[in-house]
Amino acid sequence: MDDIRVALLQIMPAETLDGNMEKGQVYCRRAKEMGADIALFPEMYSCGYRIPEDIDELKALAVPKESAFLAAFRETAKKLHMAVGITFLEAYEPLPRNSICLFDRFGNEVYTYAKVHTCDFGDECRLTPGEDFFVADLDTEKGVVKVGSMICYDREFPESARVLMLKGAELLLVPNACPMEINRISQLRGRAYENMLGIATVNYPDAQPDCNGHSTAFDGIAYRPQDTGSRDTLIVEADGSEGIFIADFPMDEIREYRGREVHGNAYRRPEKYKLLLSGDVSEPFIRKNRRG
Repeated sequence: MDDIRVALLQIMPAETLDGNMEKGQVYCRRAKEMGADIALFPEMYSCGYRIPEDIDELKALAVPKESAFLAAFRETAKKLHMAVGITFLEAYEPLPRNSICLFDRFGNEVYTYAKVHTCDFGDECRLTPGEDFFVADLDTEKGVVKVGSMICYDREFPESARVLMLKGAELLLVPNACPMEINRISQLRGRAYENMLGIATVNYPDAQPDCNGHSTAFDGIAYRPQDTGSRDTLIVEADGSEGIFIADFPMDEIREYRGREVHGNAYRRPEKYKLLLSGDVSEPFIRKNRRG
């Protein structure tokens, strides 16, 4: 398989839903011109990651899956023959969700994933968390790739990427909306390393409040037979500017690496991890705003 090319659309949101729809389609076309197999948007692009305090206003900002906004990107994916991971504030009851919908090159919905680890210590306390992580076969012109998604804060829980790996994911598509500093970038490097998979993360540029660009991609390949030591798994790290940043994932090499190296699910001892299934929380981790 030739490299899978992911276009990280590190772009500013417009002021309206229609503006985001129009700008997003323009950048999808540019991504296709750059040879992308997948175009990926930053977190909750439909509204530029806005979460109003007023619940009525929040619900009015939310987008149903059967909306013209989603339909436009479905048609864009089909027309361009390119997968599109479009993010949106999803209309949902009792409260909206923070979601990504992945369309394949034929315009088929591959999955819709809602953020499991909502930031309940902040504005996302007004959103409904997702219930599960999904992995699906994505049919590209270069072959089928098993893909899944995390969204922003999901990255900070090793269990997110671990479950996706256990479900067969080879490539994770990760929308983001926060400052990507050394520790958060290191989390992504770690998730790719320990699960032996590719991770593509796209953030808003530094002109967006509380964001700074630095979209990244890691291929997870720490060791190559021809090298004497380990290598940095980083494929690309963007600066803070608005633009499209390209990440090429060598899927054949990733698969060969996963077939011989020691991480992922090769030597796990799940019978020893029963405590991980406990819902008990004790000091110093008790938080009054934590949801059950």
